[in-house]
Amino acid sequence: MSSYAGGRGEALPWGLVLVEGIVVALFGLILLVAPGASLFFLVLLLGIYLFIAGIFRIIGIFLDSSSWGWKLAAGVLCLIAGLAILSDPLWSTTLASTWLVILVGFLAMLQGAAGLIVAFQGGSWGMGVLSVLGILFGLFLVINPLIGVATLTFILAIFMLIGGVGAVFQAFRMRREAAAAQQPRRVR
Repeated sequence: MSSYAGGRGEALPWGLVLVEGIVVALFGLILLVAPGASLFFLVLLLGIYLFIAGIFRIIGIFLDSSSWGWKLAAGVLCLIAGLAILSDPLWSTTLASTWLVILVGFLAMLQGAAGLIVAFQGGSWGMGVLSVLGILFGLFLVINPLIGVATLTFILAIFMLIGGVGAVFQAFRMRREAAAAQQPRRVR
């Protein structure tokens, strides 16, 4: 979402915020209606981005040769990753999202374990309960990553819908405030 403010404190035009809200809400709706196809399309875009980024990183060596070894390594890795995704985007969609969910699962288990330790050291019982739930949630994601992929896609779609509708309301509020600020004040 946009921050609704520019670098010098001026607000974005309300029409821009309105378009942003409508686009985000539409993407959320598309993700909600067709999560598999949407995820496939996003991974395809990631492949194209990585391929182009690899090319530009390698070209960048000729423009600025400092740290050329790192730039070459990053460019080659981006090219390989982009080509791997573009050569079989369906497999990449499953693999990339599955590994992301597994990573989130392990992070949830680590966070839950840390919270459980704090709860045993004098934290509240509520923290202990939430920590156990976090550990169970992490285990669920690690054991069933494909179900986690579908769930995270659904949650992202809901957040995009809510954020998009919120931006539309914000745009109309900005328009109303701008119109009120331009009205001359009446003196009695």
